Amino acid sequence: MTPPPALDTQLLSALSAVLGRPEGTIGLHEPEFAGNEWAYVKACIDTGWVSSVGKYVDEFECRLAETTGAAYTVAVANGTAALQVALRLAGVEPGDEVLVPTLTFVATANAVCHLGAIPHFVDAEEATLGLDPDALADHLEAIVDVRGGRPVNRLSGRRIAAVVPMHAFGHAMRIERLLEVAGVYAIPVVEDAAESLGTSYRGRHTGTFGLVGTLSFNGNKIITTGGGGAILTNDPELGRRAKHLTTTAKLPHPWRFVHDEVAYNFRLPNLNAALGCAQLESLPRFLAEKRALAARYRTAFADTPGLAFVDAPAGSDSNFWLNAIRIKGGGKEAREQLLAAANGAGYQCRPAWDLMHTLTIFSDMPRAGVAVSEAVAASLINLPSSAKLGVAKV
Repeated sequence: MTPPPALDTQLLSALSAVLGRPEGTIGLHEPEFAGNEWAYVKACIDTGWVSSVGKYVDEFECRLAETTGAAYTVAVANGTAALQVALRLAGVEPGDEVLVPTLTFVATANAVCHLGAIPHFVDAEEATLGLDPDALADHLEAIVDVRGGRPVNRLSGRRIAAVVPMHAFGHAMRIERLLEVAGVYAIPVVEDAAESLGTSYRGRHTGTFGLVGTLSFNGNKIITTGGGGAILTNDPELGRRAKHLTTTAKLPHPWRFVHDEVAYNFRLPNLNAALGCAQLESLPRFLAEKRALAARYRTAFADTPGLAFVDAPAGSDSNFWLNAIRIKGGGKEAREQLLAAANGAGYQCRPAWDLMHTLTIFSDMPRAGVAVSEAVAASLINLPSSAKLGVAKV
């Protein structure tokens, strides 16, 4: 029997089949400006409406509501700011614990710390790469006492104030099951949907299941406003309060500056919102191209004995923000060798984030068992995923 080709040969062959041979470097995820971006941004400059007030801010929020189905959307400066305010809306206070997947970008944990709260890291599941609701149920049963209607970690004595699922790489986690688990303990769910604009779970957009959800429009997301993020909710009072808190809690008045609580200057500038409006017009095309690219990757990796394509989990209509593969039975050494081979050949690839509990800044935070997250992080590689690659000629 002929032995299978080496892993680096398998990877480079599949990448070449999908993307062709690079002339320079094929980036991991690049923004695309091919619509009305210049016209809308120029209109801001021409009229002088460039800061946090202007027609494009309102229009961007309305278009986000139409896209996601959320009743209320508030555009803010970035995804981390959105998550920080969302957690405050959910009632998180200094000294509380917030359940966070260890397999996530650092902003998820940072937002918790910005409020003086403590991230409590939990595991992911293989099928979705998102927080594992069943493992969480077992963990909560083992550590939680309900005291006066409040879930308390009996090991630390601190209240568990919220849980923050993150939809990894654009794939929806099992949010409905998580809502069941969290509901047993009356723990609010704040969705980190930063990577999943355009993704739905069983027909409903991510970020709209929990009490509050958040999005990011960083330069590497499926649409970008340069920076930028948004808070989503279906609760009218939380929607009103989100806008109030992100605009310095200023009370309406023709000339006076009256602020009724300590708040944030987090509103998205009109310039950025103008960019976002144009980008949203292209979102259907971006989604179609990214799903076409994922289909080509799926085919290319179907016959690689040592590598497996990470496909959308059951129930998720994914935006495939970042395509990924897993090394079958592989670990960090094999992962690093493949990353060196791919990047050396001009295909910008990267590993998953360093797990949160492995970072020195979070090493003493509470956590559950995280074996699945450790296995995923050791074997996952993200592939070039720009929307335009879905229609590239090879």
